[in-house]
Amino acid sequence: MKSIYILLTRSKTAVSKMIYQVTQDAYTHVSISFEPSLQPMYSFARKYNYTPLPAGLKDEDLDNGFYKRFENIPCALYELNVDEDVYEKAKAHVESMKLQMDEYRFSLFGLVMCKFNIPYERENYYFCSQFVGEILASCGALDLPKPPTLMRPADYMEFSELKCIFEGDVKRLRTEYRKVEDKDEPSSILNFLRMR
Repeated sequence: MKSIYILLTRSKTAVSKMIYQVTQDAYTHVSISFEPSLQPMYSFARKYNYTPLPAGLKDEDLDNGFYKRFENIPCALYELNVDEDVYEKAKAHVESMKLQMDEYRFSLFGLVMCKFNIPYERENYYFCSQFVGEILASCGALDLPKPPTLMRPADYMEFSELKCIFEGDVKRLRTEYRKVEDKDEPSSILNFLRMR
């Protein structure tokens, strides 16, 4: 078995605050990673730290950039156990998209339509939870209850297949990871957190 990791966050940006005011969801952003270290993570998000646009497909770094600036934001980390072939299909899907990264755009209109429960799909346009949903559904990792275009970050909390292995803030997640690394212990951050 292999693991896919889903990180849910709610930042203090204007866009995140707006989404929260409208939905009252605990989390407003979702990222996916294929490594226990969560490096790298992938999502559809702002390309630069201080401006919401332009936005699109990007690698997210837990230790730098946006998450370094907003390290006190709440987060929840989920683990999804899958067969190795499913894992490889999901990872390959993301890697194939990365090869054409500049062709992908953030689906702002799709995000608005999602709020009204209206599916809207446009080629090469995604928002974060749609992107994660498509990756997981296309490889058979999850059976979504609705189209990826209607998935919200908080929806991923409802899957019994996803196990919550950490809940806190980004700073604590990062600090505890470094604590394990500094001790040269063989266990990963996730094994460390499971013991808490």
